[in-house]
Amino acid sequence: MNPSNADVSLEVPPYLRVYKDGTLERLAGTQVAPSGLDPQTGVVSKDILIIPQTGVSARLYCLNKEINDPQKLPIVLYFHGGAFCISSTSDPFYHNSLNALVAEANIIVISVNYRIAPEFPLPTAYEDCWDALKWVDSQAVGNDGLEPWLKDKADFERVYLVGDSAGANIAHHMALRAKSTSDLNLIKLNGIGSINPYFWSEKPIGLEVTDPVRKAMVDKWWNYVCPSDKGCDDLLINPFVDGAPGFANLACHKILVLIAEKDILRDRGKLYHEKLVNSEWKGTAEIFETEGEDHVFHIFDPNCQKAKILIKRLASFINQ
Repeated sequence: MNPSNADVSLEVPPYLRVYKDGTLERLAGTQVAPSGLDPQTGVVSKDILIIPQTGVSARLYCLNKEINDPQKLPIVLYFHGGAFCISSTSDPFYHNSLNALVAEANIIVISVNYRIAPEFPLPTAYEDCWDALKWVDSQAVGNDGLEPWLKDKADFERVYLVGDSAGANIAHHMALRAKSTSDLNLIKLNGIGSINPYFWSEKPIGLEVTDPVRKAMVDKWWNYVCPSDKGCDDLLINPFVDGAPGFANLACHKILVLIAEKDILRDRGKLYHEKLVNSEWKGTAEIFETEGEDHVFHIFDPNCQKAKILIKRLASFINQ
């Protein structure tokens, strides 16, 4: 028998529901699209295990016509969104949008299937993505027995961190960590593509002030996946709070921030760009706003005209 609504102990809309007996019901991000050749875009994908110790896998993407071509291609390490608690690399929304990006940009994408909360509480997602970045670095030695798509096709001098929402948050933290470690020796991080970044704080700004319902909803997301005595001012979600690592510590030389006019996270993206521009970081920061659209609209409909414009903008950034 399925639990009834009366048995619900916690709602985290629109993502999941927790029942009094401990049962977890995900309301989104559970569908699965198989890897393989996409006839509409000519992009081929495959799933591989990259971190055997934890079971972390990745879905690799490349244009089918490029598999046997000697041309070296930029690498995008992609981190999906989902508030750290839903979705995966096989989510049809992500699969279709990444097919579109690869077809437009002619790149190799490594989409990381990091583990999610609450089964794997934060900072597990960050650790998994860091392990994935180190795995990419390990592939740069080019020895036999390594992943052939990367050995034969990847330009390890052109590595980008790209993510949407929670994934954009992860990309930021990976670039900070990369600056302060000797774990990455062979790859070069060129930039971050930050799509509708999921940053937050206790104090509302911009749209959040006039939309307390959505403000409270996002508060609830974070407090569910990261119960912290600092709440929404935890350093993982609020990179602007006192004590957060300075932006000068980002290990890349360019960042593109993509925001959407109706997104409740919009003003955090604007603030992120503003802080980058006014920090001691020596790189170049750009911002691009899509009018009339909401959070990660391009994921839900990668074939709409505005999504195509966004994808072209991101592709241009990667290939500059």
